[in-house]
Amino acid sequence: MAGVLSAGLTTGAAPFVEEARSRGELYITQAYDLYSPENHAAWAALYGRMQPRWERYANDHFLRGHEVLALSRDRIPRLSDINLRLTPLSGFQARPVSGYVPGFLFFDCLSRREFPTTITIRDQARLDYLPEPDIFHDVAGHIPMHTEKAFADVLARIGSCVHTAVSLAARVRDRGEQSRRLENVIRAMSRFFWFTIEFGLMRTPRGIRAYGSGLLSSYGELEYAIESEDVQRYPVQLEWLINQGAEIDHYQPLLFIVDSFDHLFSLVEELERWMHAGKLNHVAPGLPDIAAGDLQSFLDAAQSL
Repeated sequence: MAGVLSAGLTTGAAPFVEEARSRGELYITQAYDLYSPENHAAWAALYGRMQPRWERYANDHFLRGHEVLALSRDRIPRLSDINLRLTPLSGFQARPVSGYVPGFLFFDCLSRREFPTTITIRDQARLDYLPEPDIFHDVAGHIPMHTEKAFADVLARIGSCVHTAVSLAARVRDRGEQSRRLENVIRAMSRFFWFTIEFGLMRTPRGIRAYGSGLLSSYGELEYAIESEDVQRYPVQLEWLINQGAEIDHYQPLLFIVDSFDHLFSLVEELERWMHAGKLNHVAPGLPDIAAGDLQSFLDAAQSL
């Protein structure tokens, strides 16, 4: 146990998480006492440099969310404390996970107002870029938005779309065609999530502001998204969202603007109507690549019906 305690909960080097994953445990506890002083220092460094950029570039719902949740600037928060404040506001709760959550299970969690939350934190030597989520991205970037009920309703509504997807897929008897259609639908849903929940912009009385958590947890890209002349910013259009490839290894050159969360909710409703009409069965190829585990999670859900 001493070796585990000294290792902390650093992304990519967290024995507690790795052991849980090796046992096939997806949902875990936060194991708060395992955080090392270095882990808390990484949180403090990330929070301290992001705060001025949040004040300048984040939407007001996000800023109020930070106040309501009373997130510590100096120490990694306890998810149990967050949930005590969050759940009465929107019904959402942060649910700690050991890492990768297969696509169907991730969206299904959202439909039940549970947000899969990574408990590890990036190393202080890699504050600028991490190819996978960590607790700073999930808690400081995502969860303050969940205090806004209108946004939380959007998130849960996106999650419910997976049940429509698997219900429609279950009607397709040819397994190859079933897989092909689901792969297209997953790509469309992933792009929708990417360009709204992760990298969305919104019109506000203070001008264009970020509500997407990929922006709100990135020191460099948050300013770039709002200020750079190299970014194309367009009013959101569903046909663009589902056919535009996502840029996963550098700053986004194209971002979409919504007018309100009611506007965004109506887009989710339209997305589901397009799903019923078969419009998501043939989307443009390209990123994101669909992981085998994500596709299999949808196939398993369809075959269980």
